[in-house]
Amino acid sequence: MELASYSDYAVRLVNTEEPARGTDTLTSVEAVRSLFGPNSQAARRAADADVTRFRSVRARLRAVFTAADSGEATQAVDLLNSLLLEFPVSPQISGHDVLDDEGRPRWHMHLAEHPSNATAGYAATAAMGLAFHLTEHGVDRLGLCQAAPCRNAYLDTSTNRSRRYCSDRCATRANVAAYRARKRLENERSASTGRTPRTSQDTTARAER
Repeated sequence: MELASYSDYAVRLVNTEEPARGTDTLTSVEAVRSLFGPNSQAARRAADADVTRFRSVRARLRAVFTAADSGEATQAVDLLNSLLLEFPVSPQISGHDVLDDEGRPRWHMHLAEHPSNATAGYAATAAMGLAFHLTEHGVDRLGLCQAAPCRNAYLDTSTNRSRRYCSDRCATRANVAAYRARKRLENERSASTGRTPRTSQDTTARAER
């Protein structure tokens, strides 16, 4: 597994809350455990106290994305470094659970944490994964969805650094909102000049003449 792929841990945690909508799904131990994914031994360590601790780490991770999204690269890096110092990990080579076609170990990197609780383990993995993603792809690859009021975190992996939304759904919603805004502006301008807004049918009819 590429270490940068662990950055999904950060996105997953940050997006358990949508501040602008006032929603928060991180309200129970079960919600904490679900963040680890299926078959995770680390999730079994989760306790009631981890709910509050996870929320604290979530706020710090969102601050990293917010700084990066605002173009404050140095601040984003400083905030992430503080997490790395507080929640250290040790990269290790593993291959015992992944075999190639000939039955030999397929060596890959894992992050070995030595946490005192579930939050420390998750935070260490998320911070290290985000750090690898940031250094490999750039600070500007960390963003917050531009489709208000969403503001979910995302990692831009597009070839031309053009991603602005966390999902296709938000991209569609933003495009529809932009189209409606343009139509309203056209109607207002037409009303102020006394002209009737041109419709697509009018355009087609004129083209056929």
